[in-house]
Amino acid sequence: MALKDTGPDLGDKIAALITSGSAPPEQVQRIKLQWEAIGSVIVNHFIDNLEIKAGIPVSTTGSPSAQTGSTTGTGKTA
Repeated sequence: MALKDTGPDLGDKIAALITSGSAPPEQVQRIKLQWEAIGSVIVNHFIDNLEIKAGIPVSTTGSPSAQTGSTTGTGKTA
C-alpha cells in the first residue's frame, strides 16, 4: 500500500475515536482538521525516513521463467 496522501485519512480515524458524539459540529470539525494535519505530518515523516534494507527475499510466479532472489540495494517507500 502506498502511504502518500493517507495522512488525512489517518487523522479522520483518530478524530473519530476521540470526539464525543454530543460535541458541537464546529468543534468536531476543528478537531478533525487538526488531526488531519497531524496525520499528514506522521505519514510524511515515515515516507521521508523509511529505508528498505537490501536482502529482502522476492519471487515471481506464473511463468516457467519465474525466479527467486533478493533485493540488491536499499530503497525508499512511496
